[in-house]
Amino acid sequence: MEFVQTDKAPSAIGPYSQAVVVNGMVYTSGQIALTPEGVMLEDDVIVQTKQVLKNLTAVLEEAGSSLQNVVKTTIFIADMDDFATINEIYEEAFGSHKPARSTVAVKTLPKNALVEIDAVAVVK
Repeated sequence: MEFVQTDKAPSAIGPYSQAVVVNGMVYTSGQIALTPEGVMLEDDVIVQTKQVLKNLTAVLEEAGSSLQNVVKTTIFIADMDDFATINEIYEEAFGSHKPARSTVAVKTLPKNALVEIDAVAVVK
């Protein structure tokens, strides 16, 4: 088991790792719209979703994977009215690659984020 840590994504804000690699798979922790320096971005779902995907990409790359190797994501959304906007940005990031996905509306996310995404991917 290998614990993943990159300075290109925010450090964990609790007792967990950015990701764990085991048996050729990487399991990421949920990413929110913190910058690598730990600053929470503005209350805008577009800005936040783009940062979340940037963080997720950085963690996956540090683990030896990429968005194109993702097999499953889970998206947590603070307001389901933002679903279409988040979905559009998500589709841009993943392109023609279409991993399995769950999307869940939640009451609150850490640091009052609007969106959080985690992933499971194959390590190259």
